[in-house]
Amino acid sequence: MFATVYLRVVIIDQSIDFTFHAYGRSEGVCGIIISDHAYPALVAHQLLSKVVDEFLESNPRSSWETGEPRIVFPALKGYIEKYQDPHQADSILKIQKELDETKIVLHKTIESVLQRGEKIDDLVQKSDGLSAQSKMFYQQAKKTNSCCVIM
Repeated sequence: MFATVYLRVVIIDQSIDFTFHAYGRSEGVCGIIISDHAYPALVAHQLLSKVVDEFLESNPRSSWETGEPRIVFPALKGYIEKYQDPHQADSILKIQKELDETKIVLHKTIESVLQRGEKIDDLVQKSDGLSAQSKMFYQQAKKTNSCCVIM
């Protein structure tokens, strides 16, 4: 007999504007998230795993097998609010976002340093030109002064 203990499925249909994320447990509990395509699948599966695990901790199978019509799970509202922004909920995405922002700042800094380097190169070339001109001026002045004789 074969059984799947944990099942994670992502169904993406381009004709629909939503992605369905499903997570089922062998205890008979399944969680489903319907999100837009931009919502990261990893974060959705983390949320499903946390919610289903916490639900089973607070509501063991024996409590809902009795057929009680309503099972309260107040933590779900907190999870929904927390995971509205996946970058804040998932530490990996949060770190990735911070790294991307840092890379942008570093690229701008490197570009400005390179531009300054180009300006410094221009100044060095101009000073080399001035140095050559001053040597020529000195040599011309020396020749001119050597021709003058005081009587």
